[in-house]
Amino acid sequence: MIASSTTVRNEKSSAAGPNGPLSVFLMTNTLETGGSERQFVTMAKALEREKFCVNLGCLNPIGPFLAEVEGILAFPVGGSLYGYQSWRSRLALARFLRKKRVAVAHSFDFYSNLLLIPAARFAGVPVVLGSHRQLGDLLTKKQFRAQNAVFRLCDRVVCNSVAAASRLEQAGIRKSNLAVIPNGLRAELFGPVAPALPRDPRMVRIGMISRMNHQVKQHDLFLRVAARLARRLAQVHFVLVGDGPLRPELEALVEQLGLRDRVTFLGDRRDIPAVLASLDISVSASSSESLSNVIMESMAAGIPVVASNVGGNPELVAQGKTGLLFPPGVEEEFAVALETLVLQPELRKQFAASARERAQAEYAIPRVRDRYQDLYRGLLAEKGWKPPLALESLRPADIGEGRSH
Repeated sequence: MIASSTTVRNEKSSAAGPNGPLSVFLMTNTLETGGSERQFVTMAKALEREKFCVNLGCLNPIGPFLAEVEGILAFPVGGSLYGYQSWRSRLALARFLRKKRVAVAHSFDFYSNLLLIPAARFAGVPVVLGSHRQLGDLLTKKQFRAQNAVFRLCDRVVCNSVAAASRLEQAGIRKSNLAVIPNGLRAELFGPVAPALPRDPRMVRIGMISRMNHQVKQHDLFLRVAARLARRLAQVHFVLVGDGPLRPELEALVEQLGLRDRVTFLGDRRDIPAVLASLDISVSASSSESLSNVIMESMAAGIPVVASNVGGNPELVAQGKTGLLFPPGVEEEFAVALETLVLQPELRKQFAASARERAQAEYAIPRVRDRYQDLYRGLLAEKGWKPPLALESLRPADIGEGRSH
């Protein structure tokens, strides 16, 4: 059933008066562990409430991030984005947006793009935005075409990297309809924190933080490189953070490579700053990446990064200044980059300081939040939008039965 109208802010009318907050609706797919979901929650909490009245929606409000937001509305699609339930949800969503007189509607990932964007246009929302937070190569051709079709209904598509924006431009989306805004880093990511694992000055700990649900993350490549280094360097220890269906396979590979005493599996963690405080080097080995939250959070924590040279990674990792890049999938060069940092502690410190400084200057949440807020207000100004003078209060019965999450 469709959820009630509880919002993050309150149950009152959310229309903006001439000097009041703008009504904004943000939507994501789920609240499971993931980069897009994390950014959705981060921005939902960061938007300034004196300027924006924020309502949140979700196709399937489950997952660890659900505890971090209040009053999120459920608009389920059932088994298909084109089935009866999905169209019922689109209509309910359109009624909600119209009743709330939402000024800006913004979807954050693939499934919410396909649900919210058409509904917002049908409801007459003045400014409609989609999001492209990956390179697109993880979508099927049919999915990519469908998403591009709804992107043509948007006022802007927000991409979190130049690489992601370039991919859409190549696919025919006009450059003027693309906006690049990087992911934002919460203030707590820059603060001091006790390490999750005890530190040993004789040990160099190398960690990879990633869900174990897709081969694209290249956990197996990391473990093969770990085996190379373990044979030559007694001081290195390896940490895998995350969980998923590939974990049993990776645990078996650790045994096969003789790394049982050199690799620690930490599972899914909510204390990533504490985990990063336990590491000396952070790794991202993905074969596809738009803008890695792990790389950004490592930079904020002052941890040097070794990453594959794909997608938006070179937009974050300045080669030889904040970390090292290696050609994707090339085991030998990956191993050389890691060994270079293992054997040069002063270089690690230099990279760490530069990375932290850059993260603070470019990706701290106030700076990124302001770019979103400026985009929302700027697009409304371009359209000559004026806020409504009044709005009737919205009752749960107006949009369907159910409850908020």
